[in-house]
Amino acid sequence: MSDLDDTDRRILRHLQADGRQSNLSLADRVGLSPSACLRRVASLEKRGVISGYRAVVNPTKTGVGFTAYVTVGLNKHTKEAQQAFERAMLAAPQVRECHNTTGAVEYLLRVEVADLPSYKHFHNEVLGTQPQVNAITTLVVMGSPKDERA
Repeated sequence: MSDLDDTDRRILRHLQADGRQSNLSLADRVGLSPSACLRRVASLEKRGVISGYRAVVNPTKTGVGFTAYVTVGLNKHTKEAQQAFERAMLAAPQVRECHNTTGAVEYLLRVEVADLPSYKHFHNEVLGTQPQVNAITTLVVMGSPKDERA
């Protein structure tokens, strides 16, 4: 059970929207003194509620023009097969997210590459060469009207 109060949740909401804002600005937005706000943020970090800060990069400005979600079914449902697959996905720079899921397939990947030929290479030469892979379904992203990662 979470021990976050409404103030903690407001802090998190504002930091998720703008993680680079100053403590003074954040304190003003959540209605705390700067010192109290700084203590709260430090506590959230220490407790692991805030696990880090990052830059959100515009994919088209870095040469990424093709995004797909890929479901992957494995041919073996063993711990060893899953670990081998996960190691391969950790090593693949095209894979931006890898989620172990329940249901008809074992994994959901978010793959970002320059274009369709680059995806075909990933599909055939990286994903398709994994001996644990039994089924691959690709869902091409045509637009993202809501993406809270950005």
